[in-house]
Amino acid sequence: MAKVLVTGGTGFIGSHTVVELSNAGYEVVIIDDLSNSNPKILDQIETITGTRPKFEKIDLCDEEKVKDFAVRHNDIDGVIHFAAFKAVGESVQQPLRYYRNNFYSLINLISSYNSKLKLVFSSSCTVYGQPDVLPVTEAAPTKKAESPYGNTKQIAEEILQDISAVTPTLNVISLRYFNPVGAHATALIGELPIGVPQNLVPFITQSAIGKRGPITVYGSDYDTPDGSAVRDYIHVVDLAKAHVAAIKRLENNQMAANYEVFNLGTGKGSTVLEVIHAFENSTGQKLNYAIGPRRGGDVEKVWGDVSKSQSELGWKAELDLSEMMRSAWNWEKYLQDNPF
Repeated sequence: MAKVLVTGGTGFIGSHTVVELSNAGYEVVIIDDLSNSNPKILDQIETITGTRPKFEKIDLCDEEKVKDFAVRHNDIDGVIHFAAFKAVGESVQQPLRYYRNNFYSLINLISSYNSKLKLVFSSSCTVYGQPDVLPVTEAAPTKKAESPYGNTKQIAEEILQDISAVTPTLNVISLRYFNPVGAHATALIGELPIGVPQNLVPFITQSAIGKRGPITVYGSDYDTPDGSAVRDYIHVVDLAKAHVAAIKRLENNQMAANYEVFNLGTGKGSTVLEVIHAFENSTGQKLNYAIGPRRGGDVEKVWGDVSKSQSELGWKAELDLSEMMRSAWNWEKYLQDNPF
């Protein structure tokens, strides 16, 4: 049984990936500082999979603690690195906090293992900025980031590419994903933002259940079908399965080079208003929303060309927008009855 370290493994995407890794027969070890997640997620993962992953509460920015972990866990076969701050709007307001956290954590992880890693890196479509051509392919040039968060992903990819170019023992797959939403079919894990949600779908579900006020649609004058911004939304379970596919590619030495990049999305863009209507249609819940001004750091429209992931990773998104909304709503209702 291969042993996989998942940093940020109690977070939204991390917890779903831990479930899929466990289902695929991997032994999982989680590092998380719990700054944006809840330790009860470990209980939920155990309920879903029948196996409780090993867990250590560590801030990856603490170099000595990361080095100590690496000494004690020198038999790691692969790493999936999620641990990072991720809110676009917050990063605009607190750029230094984002640069410090997202870079120190990555560098400490790599250096503690002496660059001997098979690493799946959690990247983002934000590296493309506002693409000139849509759908955007992995070959598209990266542009000046629209936010400090996006910039941390760009620079982190450059760091990994530079190191792997001169380090044969560092093999990296960067997964550039679009907008993860939804929740596990059991409704036992899902997106669990602390405080006011920074992302659209958890704000929608919290508004629908009465935790939040009206939803603000940021911008109505974009060059899109209805004036609201377009994103490529992907179900988090589909996304988690792609990480398992990436680990297997690393494990089986199938990489064409020791640094690779893949887009993860559905290949289809949806406007904010389309997402709102999809939620209403799939759940029967009416939403209260209002149109507001554009928000700093947001791009107008982006969706991905995912043909490379299909042909080389052997992965394809299977769950549609309606299922994303239904599962997110089921998770919100679960939380209402079972508060964390």
